[in-house]
Amino acid sequence: MIKLFLLFLTILVPKLVFGATLPTLIRLSMVAPNIIQEMRYATDHNFVGRPIKGYGAAECWVTVAAAKALTTVEAKLGAHSLSLKVYDCYRPQRAVDDFVAWSKDLTDVKMKREFYPKIDKSTLFHDGYIAEKSGHSRGSTVDLTLVHMPAGPQGTYPNGQDLKECYRPQAERFLDNSLDMGTGYDCFDPRAHTENPEISPEQKQNRQLLKSVMEQYGFKNYDQEWWHFTLKNEPYPNKYFDIEIK
Repeated sequence: MIKLFLLFLTILVPKLVFGATLPTLIRLSMVAPNIIQEMRYATDHNFVGRPIKGYGAAECWVTVAAAKALTTVEAKLGAHSLSLKVYDCYRPQRAVDDFVAWSKDLTDVKMKREFYPKIDKSTLFHDGYIAEKSGHSRGSTVDLTLVHMPAGPQGTYPNGQDLKECYRPQAERFLDNSLDMGTGYDCFDPRAHTENPEISPEQKQNRQLLKSVMEQYGFKNYDQEWWHFTLKNEPYPNKYFDIEIK
């Protein structure tokens, strides 16, 4: 069955191109509906505190190559009652530009307590948390985690709610139905580094499980962020796209 599904991706999905001259980006939900999506940048719950430019819909778009690999990962995990959950996939260049503009306004620290509680906003560029280019804009980079199936309840974020530091114990930070990875998503803190030695044995095990299954099917982890993976043989390694997600 999985081989037939991958054949579908190879033959039929390339016809789902967003514009004849644009790269083949597809909605992941069309080919992998069991992968949970919590697209943070289309919401208020992110380090900026509002929807980011370019995210006209809360949809994960990826290249066909990345979709194939993620479908295979999902099939592997499903046999163990686990699923993937994506937080971000393809990211338009205008979204990256939005991050850069936000980083220059040092008065806007609305979400500091949760996402960068120990970091001075003026150092985000120097510390590598913000950059003018992102691998996400090439379509084969994803931010994701692991979830037990059936999935438990996911937290909701009413704008203006009391924020909790992203490095707190899982029961004390924002409710996320994922396995405990030691920090929340987009936590600008050393504890989010994949091999950070200060996290618990269970958290280390969960990170290594995610890392090993993603590496098995062709992805490489960014060691400063346990959630960040890029397809090694990505089809557009030198291009940065700016197609609005809708």
